Amino acid sequence: MPSPIADQPGLLIRDPLGFSPNVMIVPPPLVPLLRFFDGTSTDLDLREALVRLTGSIQVGEVVDHLTEALGSSGFLLNDVFLEMKTSSERAFAEAPVREPTHAGGGGYPEQPAELRATFEGYFERTPAPPANAAADGLLGIAAPHVSPDGGFRSYAAAYAALGPSLRERTFIVLGTSHYGAPDRFGLTRKPFRTPLGDAPVDAALVERLEEAAPEAVTREDYCHSVEHSIEFQVVFLQHVLGPEVRIVPILIGSFAKSLVEGGAPEDDPAVRRFFEALSEVHAREGKRLFWVLGIDMAHIGRRYGDRFDARADLGPMQAVAEQDRERIERVAAGDAAGFWGLVQRNRDELRWCGASPLYTFLRAVAPAGARLLRYEQWNIDPASVVSFAGMEFYGTPAR
Repeated sequence: MPSPIADQPGLLIRDPLGFSPNVMIVPPPLVPLLRFFDGTSTDLDLREALVRLTGSIQVGEVVDHLTEALGSSGFLLNDVFLEMKTSSERAFAEAPVREPTHAGGGGYPEQPAELRATFEGYFERTPAPPANAAADGLLGIAAPHVSPDGGFRSYAAAYAALGPSLRERTFIVLGTSHYGAPDRFGLTRKPFRTPLGDAPVDAALVERLEEAAPEAVTREDYCHSVEHSIEFQVVFLQHVLGPEVRIVPILIGSFAKSLVEGGAPEDDPAVRRFFEALSEVHAREGKRLFWVLGIDMAHIGRRYGDRFDARADLGPMQAVAEQDRERIERVAAGDAAGFWGLVQRNRDELRWCGASPLYTFLRAVAPAGARLLRYEQWNIDPASVVSFAGMEFYGTPAR
């Protein structure tokens, strides 16, 4: 991303998976050289490019410094990076719990009292939606996974529906996998630790899914260690229902093959088998389960590759809101195929990072209907906007 430090312009490089703890800023004149670190270019190619840029043949020291800085920081595919990766994955595999990666400055307060007060403020500032008297039975909710301070109104609108009667349920949490493999599902048995306590995982259900669709599952998925889409849902569940709320956390990768090649995601046999396994769990467990989706919607603006500044609810974002609502209408109607057809348009021109969890839920659970509780757009930075919503899903559980 562009460097946010005024007196250090350039390109900021970091590792979102956390294998490398380092952050590096490449000065503007050297940014064009990064394309030569592609695994196919040679050292000579890099030197020739720098000579053309500078007009000087004395470039060896600059090339060596840039290569060393990238390599020692873990930003090249070398032994340094592989050791960082192996060490991080081993540490997560051996850890007894999934630690709260985003507590503190990364999303919500680290101290329990401050966390409770902050979340109570979110709910106090958000009027609860009126009850849906016509609903046949509440199956689940969808909430954002954007930072809670930016999306608290939609979070609160969704979680206000959860009363004490749900406390003994197992919560199947479907979250967007921002870093995992496409067309795969990341599972873990590790309890999720937050400042409010440890949320245990229903290991029996995790094992059932692993056994039913092993080719679709990434087990003890390291992505859980850094992913926020499920962590934020766990914190809200704990705040509303208590710290020991029982969960099944599932990270869902993008259905990239379907977006690129066409067809439905379940045309991939592995994806289809996981949908079937999840549907079987829903049919067998019935009212023991409750479904939570941690999803955001459109991603528009410069941060996401657009060549214009995006402002929430203004200009082009008004058209985005109309397209978002068109997709939401298909979700509310339980129309999985219609929803995915809209997502496939121009290979998801809105960049809905919650499309895969939503489609998975529609196919596996087949809710009878849904209600939009709140829709929002939020400037994640001055030139980029994320949209999200709070929703409820209805239908008669199997038993």
